[in-house]
Amino acid sequence: MKELISENIKISLESIKSQLLRTLLTVAIIGFGIMALVGILTAIDSVKFFLIENFTMMGSNTFNIRNREMVVHMGGRRSNADSYKNISFQEAKRFRELFEFPASTSVYTWGTGIATIKYGSEKTNPNIQVVGVDENYIYNAGYDIEFGRNLSAQEVIKGDHVVVIGSVIARDIFKNNEDPLGKIISVGPGKYRVIGVLKEKGSSMGFSGDRHCLIPISNVRQYFSRPNMNYTISVRTNSTEEMDVAIGEATGVFRVVRADKPGNDNTFSIIKSDNIANMLIGLTGKVSFGATAIGLITLMGAAIGLMNIMLVSVTERTREIGIRKAMGATSRTIRNQFLVEAIVIAQMGGIIGIIAGILIGNVLSYFIGSQFIVPWGWIVVAVLLCFIVALASGILPANKAAKLDPIESLRYE
Repeated sequence: MKELISENIKISLESIKSQLLRTLLTVAIIGFGIMALVGILTAIDSVKFFLIENFTMMGSNTFNIRNREMVVHMGGRRSNADSYKNISFQEAKRFRELFEFPASTSVYTWGTGIATIKYGSEKTNPNIQVVGVDENYIYNAGYDIEFGRNLSAQEVIKGDHVVVIGSVIARDIFKNNEDPLGKIISVGPGKYRVIGVLKEKGSSMGFSGDRHCLIPISNVRQYFSRPNMNYTISVRTNSTEEMDVAIGEATGVFRVVRADKPGNDNTFSIIKSDNIANMLIGLTGKVSFGATAIGLITLMGAAIGLMNIMLVSVTERTREIGIRKAMGATSRTIRNQFLVEAIVIAQMGGIIGIIAGILIGNVLSYFIGSQFIVPWGWIVVAVLLCFIVALASGILPANKAAKLDPIESLRYE
């Protein structure tokens, strides 16, 4: 049996060489379908890995309290504006005072996302995110200090002009490995002394802190003030087991702070760090479905092309089939020979498509800072799909070859 399969593969390769152009075109079509399937799904796996890594960097024991987002209602219904109002600084402070659960509580707000940081003659691009924070923000957000120290509670209360910068900012403005600690830099309209540098997390679509500039929250309120500023409250419990209890207590406390009436919906949202990742990962499922549909449609075209080349091969090799049957080859042997040939062609396209798909899919992984992904599950699926395509395309030509009359085949010109 093993020798028979080996002989069929050898005959298949010889046949492929004799009709190289048509075979290459068929292999290319199959390869393109598999490449589209594996490539897009590899890219999606890279995005999933990135989302999980970045959105859960705060830890599964962290949640944020934010204002509710405005939604559009149809049919003339009107929403209560108070249900979507921003969280004020006074409300955030009041929550910290009333929330007695044993957890780390932080209040922060965005200053700007287009700041330029200057030091001497050096400056960054205008894409730095300035965040007003308190002493607990770095711990709650899952950042680490690489050099220097964190903001102190006294510096936050007094609004001292001190700053903790991201690693990219430090590289951009402090050349030749100059020590950034203690240096005075310009952040927007103010000057600040660098007291710390965040540990690098990698540049990935702006979710890391490498381009963040953390200053006391009172400084942001003064130098980056705008009407109706919005604040976010971050709570980090000691363990994941305490999350539900902490969320329940935080909900009750903040309803009191916001004066939400009994029976009314919350005028705020509580978002766990992994909820955002799960929501976005759910959206990638639709993309996966679309990618699978594109790949399968392409493979259908490849199956038709493969069937065509096998039918032509049967016609061109009619005399060869007659000779083989005259020498004792059975119909089953002839059928298996053509089926193996179809499988070899399909798997050649599959191998090329898998390699190309992995490489193309990981291009996105490289640009977003994710890891190199080898989608073993999708590779197995691709191999099985190629096998199915080969069987579906080869069964009709193989049966046609097996049913040829040896005498008529020998007389075929």
